[in-house]
Amino acid sequence: MEGAMHHRAGERRRKLAAAVLGRDPRPAPRSPEETEPFDVVSGELLDVSPHLIILETADGEQRRLVIAPWATAWRGGTVAPADLPAGARIVVRALRGGTVAEHIWADITRITGVIREVGGRRDLTLELDCGPHRRERSIVVPYRSSGRIRVRHPKLEPGYLFDAIGLLDQGTSLAHLPATSQPPYRATAVPPPQVTYGGSESGISGTAVWADLTDLTDLPGFAEAGVTEGVAYPMLEREETGCGDAGVSCAGLPYLALGSLLRVRNVCDGQADTLPIVACGCLAGRFCDRCLECGTSPRGRIVELTASSYVALGGDLTKGCFNARVGLG
Repeated sequence: MEGAMHHRAGERRRKLAAAVLGRDPRPAPRSPEETEPFDVVSGELLDVSPHLIILETADGEQRRLVIAPWATAWRGGTVAPADLPAGARIVVRALRGGTVAEHIWADITRITGVIREVGGRRDLTLELDCGPHRRERSIVVPYRSSGRIRVRHPKLEPGYLFDAIGLLDQGTSLAHLPATSQPPYRATAVPPPQVTYGGSESGISGTAVWADLTDLTDLPGFAEAGVTEGVAYPMLEREETGCGDAGVSCAGLPYLALGSLLRVRNVCDGQADTLPIVACGCLAGRFCDRCLECGTSPRGRIVELTASSYVALGGDLTKGCFNARVGLG
């Protein structure tokens, strides 16, 4: 309830600011180089056959989608869509008005945080601090995945950042794929921005990532507001968000307020959408990394999207990032 109140307050603040500044509060019109986002359907898998998938959305609606002949599915690895288990939490990229399933991700999770403790010999157990507005997470790096995780995350030590794509299996988070190369610095030593935002630029380029937002707790955000679309943004006022770790980024971002609209464009594929800032992205701001999809992005994560928003903009949840350009919506 509190999150919903903050979300409505942010929307009201945005409309008031637009009125004072003489701006149109509606989203900016689509430019010629931008394309419509994909349709995305998410929920709990009820039943599946080689040709049809049935799921229940968060609001209790039952959706039936035809499975395209070329459709792919992921659940800890590539699987046939018909082999997905009932009860799985799925995200579907869909075509034809959300009636044809093209790509399915099942029980996928993203594990992002600061390492607090490491235990185990073969299967490693990591205790992660996921920020003041997310719960702490205990995750397992299975022995079969530890080699590729360690190649990209050589310092599995307290104080260093960790970011992996994994599978949520019966309440246990299993890390399968590194989502990025681990930054070489400690989480408390984020490099300062080389160029600060001057206010005259039409947009800022950087990395867009997605977040598993089921772990949000007491900060205004996606889960509490019932919002499945939107972004978390690093440069928010700490007093406004109640997040003492906000306001850190090496990308030189401007300060914005909850409820502000951002125009986010996937520069690889052209999909674009206008999305509200609905949460603090303080942990994303501590990653001064690059995305290597269709070229190399400037350093810094500039937005953290819900899984649905990320997929709608052409992102693959197993890859973890796309090159993005953002501007005020």
